Amino acid sequence: MFLDRARLRVKAGDGGKGSISFRREAHVPRGGPDGGDGGRGGSVVLRADPQVTTLSDFRSQKVLKAPSGGGGAGENRTGRSAKDLVIAVPLGTIVTDASTGGAIADLVAAGQELLLARGGIGGRGNARFTSSTRRAPRIAEDGQPGEEREVGLELKLIADAGLVGLPNAGKSSLLAALTRAHPKIAAYPFTTLSPNLGVLRTDERELVIADIPGLIEGAHLGAGLGEEFLRHVERTRLLVHVIDAAREDPVADMATVTAELSAYGQGLEDRPLLVALNKIDLPEARERVDGLTKRVGAPAFAISAATGEGVPALIDGIFEACPPRPMEVVVEPERRIEFKRTAKDWHVEKEDGAYRVFGDRVERLASGIDWNSPDATAYFQEFLVRSGIERALRAEGAKDGDMVRVGKVELEWQESGGR
Repeated sequence: MFLDRARLRVKAGDGGKGSISFRREAHVPRGGPDGGDGGRGGSVVLRADPQVTTLSDFRSQKVLKAPSGGGGAGENRTGRSAKDLVIAVPLGTIVTDASTGGAIADLVAAGQELLLARGGIGGRGNARFTSSTRRAPRIAEDGQPGEEREVGLELKLIADAGLVGLPNAGKSSLLAALTRAHPKIAAYPFTTLSPNLGVLRTDERELVIADIPGLIEGAHLGAGLGEEFLRHVERTRLLVHVIDAAREDPVADMATVTAELSAYGQGLEDRPLLVALNKIDLPEARERVDGLTKRVGAPAFAISAATGEGVPALIDGIFEACPPRPMEVVVEPERRIEFKRTAKDWHVEKEDGAYRVFGDRVERLASGIDWNSPDATAYFQEFLVRSGIERALRAEGAKDGDMVRVGKVELEWQESGGR
């Protein structure tokens, strides 16, 4: 199934927990702290992949999660850092912020990457908290949570030329004749329900051709799903208008599609244009070719997609209208970082007769230390003073005996001597 819109929610991996550990060696009764740090969690990355052609893989995906980092261990062993979760998307995928709808990135080059969510850094082990006065700290940190984010994905095909026209004009048959692509074809309107791509090749060059499902009057407003398909010709350099020359008024048919392109905008009305007068294998169509050629107002080619008559001349016209692109310096695609890391500064709020301290670092520290250790408890109190959290709690009205919540930890507030 071809899918060109999707919504994606991702969760980066959490950092691993720091370790509380002490050396245990023969003849060393009081070994020092040797708890290692936790490993970094995996990040979530989008990567443009030319082998992927649709967003259908995300139709049933709810949340994609990167793995978390490993916990630290004794002997100063750092936890294993997790691998990034790399998500392949088609070339031409536009990434939007789900909350604002604003465009974030347009992934058009093979290998181009966008960092969606950063993995959390690992928590520090107790070896990091040693000092001249703190010889055996029972203090460590939990890993930092990985970022979560929701984005929209929208695919706009990247093609050199787009085949447009009314339903059943023969676009799919012409794509097959031009490129040996194999779209599903049948003799009824709206046969093609999704865009198809093919590659038009010569010995020296190749072009990508897109067959856009048939447009009807009101397509730019969504009639017949036209608005859903028109976006796929926004990037083309050339439009090839396929006309069923056997119909009663082919010029009026062409005018209908031209009006829809103009109403849709995005510069489509000014795009270079060729006209393919199709189905000249039918006598009534062949009789009209000369008159139609004079009336369509653009270079016209009489063809039969069914028999191949006139197709080589059209191929020459397409290549002439799409000259080689200027040579570009090939550079290694860089990983783009469009989302700034969420601020982790602390703040204090009153909560149900108690007080809650919010903040990434203070919450990770509170959940990691050994509260049965007087030394660890004293360190946490010193941290509250140094960071200004104690002063903020006092300003909010906290007094001895009040409940203070930090993450999942509940503490009874005690003044630290008026500091």
